[in-house]
Amino acid sequence: MNTDLFINNEWRPAASGKRFPVVNPATEEVIAEVAAGDAGDVDNAVAAARTCFESDAWRNLSARKRGRLLAKAADLLEGRLEEIARLETAHNGKTLFESKIEITMTVNTLRYYAGWADKITGDTLPVDGPFLVYTLREPIGVVGAIVPWNFPLNIASWKFAPALAAGCTVVLKPASETPLTALAFAELVLEAGFPPGAFNVVTGGGSTAGAALVRHPDVDKISFTGSTEVGRQIMRMAAETNKRVTLELGGKSPNIIFADADLKAAVRGAQTGIFYGKGEVCAAGSRLLVERSVHDQVVEQLAEGAKKLTPGDPLDKNTRLGALVSKRQQETVLGYIKKGVAEGAALVAGGKAVSPPPNGKGYFVEATVFDQVSPEMTIAREEIFGPVLAVLSFDDFEQGVKLANQSMYGLAAGIWTKDIQKAHRAARAIRAGTVWINAYNFYDSGAPFGGFKASGFGRDLGKEALDGYTEVKTVWVGL
Repeated sequence: MNTDLFINNEWRPAASGKRFPVVNPATEEVIAEVAAGDAGDVDNAVAAARTCFESDAWRNLSARKRGRLLAKAADLLEGRLEEIARLETAHNGKTLFESKIEITMTVNTLRYYAGWADKITGDTLPVDGPFLVYTLREPIGVVGAIVPWNFPLNIASWKFAPALAAGCTVVLKPASETPLTALAFAELVLEAGFPPGAFNVVTGGGSTAGAALVRHPDVDKISFTGSTEVGRQIMRMAAETNKRVTLELGGKSPNIIFADADLKAAVRGAQTGIFYGKGEVCAAGSRLLVERSVHDQVVEQLAEGAKKLTPGDPLDKNTRLGALVSKRQQETVLGYIKKGVAEGAALVAGGKAVSPPPNGKGYFVEATVFDQVSPEMTIAREEIFGPVLAVLSFDDFEQGVKLANQSMYGLAAGIWTKDIQKAHRAARAIRAGTVWINAYNFYDSGAPFGGFKASGFGRDLGKEALDGYTEVKTVWVGL
C-alpha cells in the first residue's frame, strides 16, 4: 500500500523526506515506513482543502452528489473489509474479531451520513413585521480531524463522514502508531471519485503535524479524540485563531451492579466493558461499582472469567485479548498495576505482562482485576487505558450514584438492575454522555456520543454531530 501523504488526490513524500516506522505490537516487527509530515505538509494539505471547499467541485456540489460519493466509499470499504480489518489488527494489536466489528461500523457510519447529506436544512421563522425570515445551514469550511490509535479508522469516520456530508473538506491526522488504515481509506476516496482536496491525510507526530493543523489560520474547525491533557492543549492553541473545537476526551466510567441485577449478565457486561479492545477504550467500564450484598460472588465470577481470557495471536479467530498498541502503553499499564498493589488494592486476577506463542513477543498484558479498591486510589481515579478493572463497593442507591459521579470524567456509565424505576433514576442522576442499562459498550451511527465534565464537549455520531460542521445563517427578506 502507499505510505506517503495523501494531499489533493496525490501521493506525496513528506517535504522533509523523513519517514517513521509502524510496528506490529503483537510481533514487535516494523511493518511499514510512513511519511513524517510536518508544518509545511500541513500547509499544503490545508491549501488543497481550502481550494476545494471554495470551488464548485465541493462547496457547490449538490448535497445529493456528496451523499452518493460517501455511499460509494462505503461500498468500496465493505468490499475490502477483510483486508482492511487485518491491516487494523496489524498496527493496533486488537483481535481480528474486533477489527471486523470496527470496520463494519465505519461502513455503517459512511452510509448513515451519506443519507444525511441532502437532509441538512434550515427553518422559516415567524418574526414580527413584513418579513420572510429563514435560516441556512452552511458548511463551516476546512476541518482538521485528529484521531487516536485505539479505533483508528472508525473514530476517524465519526469525524470525516459528517464533515463531508455537510459540505466541509477534511485534513485527517491519524495517530502515528496507527496510520495505515487512514491511508488505505484514502485509496478508496480516490477510487470513489472525490474531487482533489476534499479529503487529505497527513501522517506524522502530534507535536508537529497535529499542532500545525490546530494552529493553522485556514482551518475552521478541529475535531479531536484523545486524552484530556492533550485536549486542553488543543483548546489553548485553537484560541489563537478563534477556531471551533469538538473534544471527545478521557474517561473513568462507572459500571454499577445493583444487588437485584441478573448477575450472570452483569458479570458478562462488566468483562465486555473493560476487556473488549484490551481496555484501550475511552468509555471502558474501568470502575466496577458493586452493591455490597452481592460483591463477593461478583468478584469471584469476574476473577474466574479474567483468568480464562488468555492473551494471544490477534489473528487467531479464537483470541479475545490482543496486544496493547505499543511498548510504551504496556509499560504505562504495568505501572498502574504496580501502583494499585502498592496502594493496597487486592489483585485477584492477572497483573502481568505475557509473551504468548507463536512468537513469544508482543506487548500483551493479562486481563487484570483489582478488588478492595477505594475511591482515592490512583487506579480508581486515573484513566489506565488497558485491561485493568477496579472493583469498589457501595451500600445503597444514593451511595452508588455518588460514587459513580466521584470522578472528573463523565463519558459513559453502565447500570445493571431489574428495577426499571431504579434504572431510570440512576440514568438521570449520573453525569455522563452515554448511559447503558443492562448493557455495555454498544454504539450506533445514529446515536450521539460524547462527554460531560473533563471528558469533553460536542458530539460525534447521530444528527447532533452535524451541528459541529455547519454555520447557521439568518436571511431577512423585506416584503
